[in-house]
Amino acid sequence: MPHFAPITQDALVDRIADDVRALSGHRVLAIDGADAAAPLDLAHRLATALRDTGRPTEVISLHDYIRPASLRMEFGRTDEMSYRTAWFDYAALRREVIDALRHHGRYLPALWDEATDRSARADVRAALPDTVLIIAGPMLLGRDIPFDLTIRLDMSEPALRRRTPTETQWTIPALLHHHDDSPEPPTFALRWDHPTRPALHTP
Repeated sequence: MPHFAPITQDALVDRIADDVRALSGHRVLAIDGADAAAPLDLAHRLATALRDTGRPTEVISLHDYIRPASLRMEFGRTDEMSYRTAWFDYAALRREVIDALRHHGRYLPALWDEATDRSARADVRAALPDTVLIIAGPMLLGRDIPFDLTIRLDMSEPALRRRTPTETQWTIPALLHHHDDSPEPPTFALRWDHPTRPALHTP
């Protein structure tokens, strides 16, 4: 049976940051979590900790790699399978962020503006030496994306229902099914039902 030990967010950030600092060169991290888990909040905390040690770090939201509404809503606004497979452009994320950083030393911070449903018109950025990019959003793991380090924020169904707005409750089955279908173990697995009191999986 998996064992989880309580940990504070500050201690978690310090532990992850220590592991990242041991990795030289450009690196890409994933924080996989439902919107209800607020993975971007943890991403920004980690980015601040890494920058404080002199490591260039930027955060990329998966929601800035959302696909156009005409594609993601082709089968309706609340289709579970579409949310799992067509909502976010994971292929573009790999091409424009991960591969671009590793092979060309640059990356595109945003592809699509979810609010306006138009191109984000973001400029490609040149990466400083040893840049760390932290990608945060739902259902990142289990897609054969070569991250250097992964963090998964696991929430139970009751917690997801408590913290997910009414208008997006329909996404919960997709999130749970994707988690169950994804065998890829994260570097850091966390119970995140109560973000102020997380628990870290320990071997």
